[in-house]
Amino acid sequence: MTKYLVLVSGNIGAGKTSLAERLAARMGWHVAYESVADNPYLSDFYADMRTWSFHLQIFFLGHRAEQHRRQAEAPYSAIIDRSIYEDAHIFARALYTMGNMDERDYQAYRRLYDFVISTLPRPDLLIHVQASVPTLLERIRRRARGMEAGISPDYLALLERLYAEWLSGFNLCPVLMVPGDELDFVRYPQHLDIIAERVQHKLAGREIVEFPSVEAEDAG
Repeated sequence: MTKYLVLVSGNIGAGKTSLAERLAARMGWHVAYESVADNPYLSDFYADMRTWSFHLQIFFLGHRAEQHRRQAEAPYSAIIDRSIYEDAHIFARALYTMGNMDERDYQAYRRLYDFVISTLPRPDLLIHVQASVPTLLERIRRRARGMEAGISPDYLALLERLYAEWLSGFNLCPVLMVPGDELDFVRYPQHLDIIAERVQHKLAGREIVEFPSVEAEDAG
């Protein structure tokens, strides 16, 4: 039986965790989550981003590298909620762009990241949930997490731009782009069915996998 390492990427509020856990249940895969509850830097970071950004990114780098290798070497298929690659190409870069990580720390982090990445097994598939800023804001509002209350449209738009730049050059494995504005896999089980089928097609080696329009279906 073929085993896979699948990663889920996407902006804040895109639905990565929901998709990962639902696909894991559907496919019989193990699911690995982002470390938040046991993160010793997160509360300090939200209180003072400039002081704690380097520490936070180093913690995430170590956690995700360990998680990625463990799941890649496990005897079962696994899906990981957020990829290690996003830490550098999206979030550390955003911190640097916004002035919350200085040049020295950013370059030191990127050198370490590049070395760590060179030692990790390649994934079999990256599933990216693409959603517009209004959709992201609505989903963030709906789940009502206190630490996300201050997330601005401008910040989400910056992350979306960085995601687009990263994905344009990503070549470590096939990528399945999920249209998050059209497919609400949390509220509509039939949307999850569509995604699960496309994931299987992509893992089977299909280069081009298209999603049908579901607007008419939802309108009814």
